[in-house]
Amino acid sequence: MLEARRRTVPGVRRVFRGRRARTDGDFCGQTVRASVSESEQQSGPAAMIAALNVPRNAKLGFGLAVLVTAAIVAVFVLPGTARPSVLYVALAFVLVVSLGGLLTTVFTIVSAVRLARS
Repeated sequence: MLEARRRTVPGVRRVFRGRRARTDGDFCGQTVRASVSESEQQSGPAAMIAALNVPRNAKLGFGLAVLVTAAIVAVFVLPGTARPSVLYVALAFVLVVSLGGLLTTVFTIVSAVRLARS
């Protein structure tokens, strides 16, 4: 009997959040037509992330951080390393992550200022 309720209709998919289905009073889970859920515009954090170009800023920030870190390693570490190279690899990783996060933040703030002015 329970299996009869769970049958799906072509063109309809179940919407899940985590492991449990969202329900609107029924025990079978909410069903939404695929065309309805895909045509809705983004709202909330997703819209703000898209408007501020955060993914592009992150790619640019971390790419620039990798280049700067490679230049620092080439200039200061490769000519003469007296310590184990594992320490320099760890230091390079920390520099890439921290500089990438900082540059991403700066680029996103610039995008926010430009968006606010337009």
